[in-house]
Amino acid sequence: MKKYILPLFIAILASSCSENKKATVLEKEQPLIAKVDPFIGTGGHGHTYPGATVPFGMLQVSPVNGISKWDWCSGYHYSDSIAIGFSHLSLSGTGIGDLADVMIMPVNKEVSLSTQITSRDSLSYASKYSHENETATPGFYQVFLEDHNVNVELTTSLRTAHHKYTFKEGDKQSVVLNLGFGINWDKATSTGIELEDEYTLSGYRYSTGWAKNQKVFFVAKFSKPVVEKSFIADDEATEKSKAEGIKTAAQLFFDEKNDATLLVKVALSSVSIENAKQNLDADVNFDAVKTAAEDKWNEALSKITVETENDSLKTIFYTSLYHTQLAPVTYSDKNGQFRKENDSIVTATDYTAYSTLSLWDTFRAEQPLLTLLAPDRVSDIVNTMLEYYKTKEILPVWTLYANETNTMTGYHSIPVIVEAYLKGVEGIDGEKAYEAMKKTMMQDERGLDHYKKYGYIPYNLLDESVTITLEYAYDDWCVAQIAKALGKDEDYKYFLKRSKAYQPLFDADSGFMRGKADDGLTWHEPFDPKYSNHREHTDYTEGNAWQHSWFVPHNVEDFISLHGGNEVFTKRLEQLFTESSEINGSNVSADISGLIGQYAHGNEPSHHIAYLFNHAGKPWRTQFWVRHILDTQYNTTPNGLSGNEDCGQMSAWYVLSSIGLYAMNPSSTTYEIGSPIFEKSTINISEGKSFVIEAENVSDKNIYIQSATLNGVEFSQTNISHETILQGGTLHFVMGDAPNKEWGI
Repeated sequence: MKKYILPLFIAILASSCSENKKATVLEKEQPLIAKVDPFIGTGGHGHTYPGATVPFGMLQVSPVNGISKWDWCSGYHYSDSIAIGFSHLSLSGTGIGDLADVMIMPVNKEVSLSTQITSRDSLSYASKYSHENETATPGFYQVFLEDHNVNVELTTSLRTAHHKYTFKEGDKQSVVLNLGFGINWDKATSTGIELEDEYTLSGYRYSTGWAKNQKVFFVAKFSKPVVEKSFIADDEATEKSKAEGIKTAAQLFFDEKNDATLLVKVALSSVSIENAKQNLDADVNFDAVKTAAEDKWNEALSKITVETENDSLKTIFYTSLYHTQLAPVTYSDKNGQFRKENDSIVTATDYTAYSTLSLWDTFRAEQPLLTLLAPDRVSDIVNTMLEYYKTKEILPVWTLYANETNTMTGYHSIPVIVEAYLKGVEGIDGEKAYEAMKKTMMQDERGLDHYKKYGYIPYNLLDESVTITLEYAYDDWCVAQIAKALGKDEDYKYFLKRSKAYQPLFDADSGFMRGKADDGLTWHEPFDPKYSNHREHTDYTEGNAWQHSWFVPHNVEDFISLHGGNEVFTKRLEQLFTESSEINGSNVSADISGLIGQYAHGNEPSHHIAYLFNHAGKPWRTQFWVRHILDTQYNTTPNGLSGNEDCGQMSAWYVLSSIGLYAMNPSSTTYEIGSPIFEKSTINISEGKSFVIEAENVSDKNIYIQSATLNGVEFSQTNISHETILQGGTLHFVMGDAPNKEWGI
């Protein structure tokens, strides 16, 4: 027997090598969408949705649980197991809930629609589901509805949602459409449904909520003829094929013989039913639409590729990159038309209009990331904001379905526009943009009257005075930069001077930015830097003095000098991360989450802070704390985000920081250097041009930069320009487990 052992061993070894080779090939060929888990962020306070959409798509077709609570802002929360329908508009990670419009629910029985609806418990068609029978990938969602024995599959194109319902053989095949039911802030004000023919349902839904004037028009096409129907208007049944009222609903029945599958395609418009019909795909091949959606996502995710042996890091990274391309959302119709909040209909002739502009959040990292990933979309976003400006001659604050919600502080459409213009994004009229920015910052709304009069906002005249002052100071600095670029010297000097409004609020004794009265002398007392009172009778927005005393990204050197120099500054900065995490007060903001000491990564005002060490002579502390945040504030579970996703900002912080970059001051057009976690990251700038970031020896312990080269030349600075990245090349870091306190100084 012994003479056969060696050949047998060689054969087994060869077979094993062949299998390993196959596995390696499979790994290399695995599409990028396979590395994305849309359920990350659907638990905890992430507020994301798992449903189907395409990059920056008009529609987000997603399950709705039917609960009106903060953690259900997107309509869905992973802790839930009840579905009431599948809506076509969803918010990704916001702190306020709205939308969930045009909900369709497949059912296998006749249900009552005339019952007074007070909550989801009074809905006769809700169904249980299990996460074991639920899947989500970019561009696709599936769930099995246990109470109706229906398997639901969803996918989308840019402006059309495609539903595929597979019923149990012999069961009734029916769908329910309820336009009266709303979640969170949303409330229907006028709705209508009409069965135009045996295959076509159309209608409208007007509502008020976070968006005060939201008008949605829709059309739905079915693959089978409607054989029976029932319509309800304000709890009254009608024999007609249409219903109008504040709250309307319908149940449609289809022939269950021969085919257990029902296909539905749905398109929306802010303008009209006719426009919705123009937006509707002609093709009803569900699998072809799904494949096209997946192809679009694979292309979008390939804009940055990373290399690591750690599969969890790949999942977090590509899911983050996925989340950064869910919003803003396409808003203009196929013919370019869209509705503004004043009901005027305008046409985007040379751009695509966007909405869901969470600017208080996204100006920090989401928009800077898009200047690398999709500069053409950035141009469209800017031109959309300039169109919204025309309504009241004020730039957007937070735009939802073209409605100005005035949510949050500052006018951070300004840094978005300035960053894009100074980075050379094409298609932006600088003079037109400057006029809008200057007029916005010179009007008297939202505390600007006090800001101009006193040089800061006194706490006794307006709540959240410290946060608002600091953010207006930054907006002013941004206006000054574009004034300088356009040769407007007097304006440059004026806005640059105003951008120092942070100075009167700095208390040198405590090291905090504090509320000051209109006498210019009196501090707001009593003072507790850990005190939080959510959005009322407070000097800080969704936070406390610890979190809001660091926002001077435009003049860090002067900010450090106010503290008394690098040593005092970095000692206080270090204390931010090591202080106890207790938050005081009886109305603490729920947005204060993801705490590391008093640093709150779960809310955006903290996002730039770790990078301040770069400007104070201790870049190795930036490297340490950035890596600590990357390691502790993100994971692969539904609770994988430490706070609201906020339309891509939470994920954009991860995308940029994980490859070693961050736009601490976006309008400076430079990126801070942090601590890359991947062996290799490639930003694919254009066809044949890329910027590569390599981290030699990087590991969970080797987090410190020892040395660096840029295109083979020694590189020892803590920032890099956008222009340098666009030129392509290789930034090579050598990493180690101990700080090199000489690098970057």
